[in-house]
Amino acid sequence: MQSWLSDRISFDPAVCHGKPVVRGTRVLVANIIGAVAAGQSFQDILLDYPSLKELDIRACLEFAGNLTAMESVEA
Repeated sequence: MQSWLSDRISFDPAVCHGKPVVRGTRVLVANIIGAVAAGQSFQDILLDYPSLKELDIRACLEFAGNLTAMESVEA
């Protein structure tokens, strides 16, 4: 599976306090992940954020997956 992460997600201290965003936008990755978690379809998300493409949503999901793979939780 191809990784879109480097092309689609960016971090910049001058944009949204350095939180991860979809590159070229101020759309927070967290907002997209939250929308997916809430049950919104990709199509609905694209209607809410017309500057995004489906690959941007997939990159947000990939980002979240990679982040959780690096974390450990102590019981």
